[in-house]
Amino acid sequence: MTAADSLVVGIDLGTTNSEIAAWVGDRVRVLGPGAMKILPSCVGVSPEGEVLVGEPARNQYLLHPERTARSVKRKMGSGESVTLGEQTFTPQEISALILRTLAGWAQQELGRPAARAVITVPAYFSDAQRQATREAGELAGLEVLRILNEPTAASLAYGYGAGRTNPTGASTVLIYDLGGGTFDVSLVHLEGNVTEVLASHGNNRLGGDDFDELLVEKLAASFEERHGVDLRSGRPAAWARLVMAAEEAKKKLSDAPYAPVREEHLAEASGVPLHLDLEIARADYEEMIRPLVESTLDSVSRAMDDAGKKAADLDALILVGGATRTPLIARLLEEHVGLVPRQEVHPDLCVALGAGVLATRLAGGAVDRVLVDVSPYSFGPSHIGDLGGRPYAYCYRPLIRRNTPLPATRSESYYTASPYQSAVEIEIFQGDDPDALKNVPVGEFRVEGLTRTPEPSEILCRMSLDLDGILQVAAIEKSTGKSKQITISRALERRSPAEIADARRRLAELHPLDFDEAGSFFAAAAEEGWSGGDEVGGAETAEDADGEPFGEPFGEPPSEDPVWDKATRQARRLQDRSRQMLAKMHDDDQEEAIDLSEAIESAIARGDLRAVTAASADLDELLFFVEGK
Repeated sequence: MTAADSLVVGIDLGTTNSEIAAWVGDRVRVLGPGAMKILPSCVGVSPEGEVLVGEPARNQYLLHPERTARSVKRKMGSGESVTLGEQTFTPQEISALILRTLAGWAQQELGRPAARAVITVPAYFSDAQRQATREAGELAGLEVLRILNEPTAASLAYGYGAGRTNPTGASTVLIYDLGGGTFDVSLVHLEGNVTEVLASHGNNRLGGDDFDELLVEKLAASFEERHGVDLRSGRPAAWARLVMAAEEAKKKLSDAPYAPVREEHLAEASGVPLHLDLEIARADYEEMIRPLVESTLDSVSRAMDDAGKKAADLDALILVGGATRTPLIARLLEEHVGLVPRQEVHPDLCVALGAGVLATRLAGGAVDRVLVDVSPYSFGPSHIGDLGGRPYAYCYRPLIRRNTPLPATRSESYYTASPYQSAVEIEIFQGDDPDALKNVPVGEFRVEGLTRTPEPSEILCRMSLDLDGILQVAAIEKSTGKSKQITISRALERRSPAEIADARRRLAELHPLDFDEAGSFFAAAAEEGWSGGDEVGGAETAEDADGEPFGEPFGEPPSEDPVWDKATRQARRLQDRSRQMLAKMHDDDQEEAIDLSEAIESAIARGDLRAVTAASADLDELLFFVEGK
């Protein structure tokens, strides 16, 4: 079979639903059997061992939730397994079954096999999640031509053909994409045949599923209040019915002010069946989800600031994703940016249509739009330098900055910290704070066998971020060309609280002298352009970063127990930050912050270094997430 005989398709692999599109005739169409164009992203194994995909699996969830997988997109790249009855799958394998079904839809409708595909992911998907998505495509028998950000796909859908926002000139468009499990916002510039993403922001752990969870809790609380029975544990089938009822209520509240919820025989008490029968008002529902929706407005503001745009600069506001049907979202967005949101292209199909446009172009079809995508995060190595006018071991300045067009390659020149140093350890961080310890560690590696000289050795650090958001880092000794390169396997991932706590605890427990003795990290940072290969352009001296040092800087005279002094000083700084932020915290966060502060005080009083370090790491983690809300 030749490439010309096979279909090139665009696929929106969604948390809740998935779609497939291809160029048919003179336009991109979403494909599917009959009137069915949306495939529920559900996979199950029946009690008889039959694999179920889509609507059959969704229906089985009500009877056998333990045999059915939903929202597996949130597990992509996590290393978790999915157990369905007696069988265990990886998230990639579950996703491959969905992709294979979609490819079958396309072949059934157009009579040719779908062999090549563009698959979309949230802009904030991590490297591990993107790699897992690519692997899922390969498992489904597809050649994955491109991993495409969902907001970018939406911009292509609106930027080509009848949906074009401004056919006569340039347009600046804000794309607000809230799906079942993820949220992204992007500023996009459309001009001629160029679609350029100016800035992106978002949250890959926020979506319509979170709205459902709030409704499910409300339904469960109402049932318990009326009947005295808690459905949260020990009743998986009843809980699955609540989940589905909440999802249906959410959909109804998009179009109606009230949604009745009636579920019969959810449980029994003394042989008497117990029912759920209540009505949910849209006003009550919107009040429940308002904090989550308002948190997305912060991302909107952040993306606009990053792009250097004001509300008056926007030509259009486009809503993408099924969760955007909630009226509160359009209302708050209109108040926030002063534009009436547009949904001319079906919000559930928009991303698949855009992926189909790009797939056709990559296959040499008559689609001439040019795509420019950006990195959603900043990346760089930690190094020894000045922070706040004082020597500090964890200075940070990004090499690749947030919203840099992709693909991107950047390099900087650093110097070893000590004479006769023979090895360096490179630690890569994600974030923008000049204190590396306030950012997220994403990877590390060691280069050994450096030339031992009395003068510092110059080390070139090169970072490359490709179109799929996969990060590669290389460190090269300039005088000899000795190098080592790694691929950061989870560069873009929002780490779990436990992972962040472990990484920060490990860093916090290191004494600054450890860095000097091991020769890790770099000093005298300088930023430069990278022309490709192993040649480096001229370097310029980096500016000193401003800010309050988080950890113990070099240069201070050591105390009798420098490790203890460093740990307690860090703990005190965290307590001060916590007190300053208390007024802005939610009640639960306030309570946790106070408890951790008290735990620090108690550990200091006992002289328990391990407990001080652990409580400090937990408090630092809490403040990290509070600041990000």
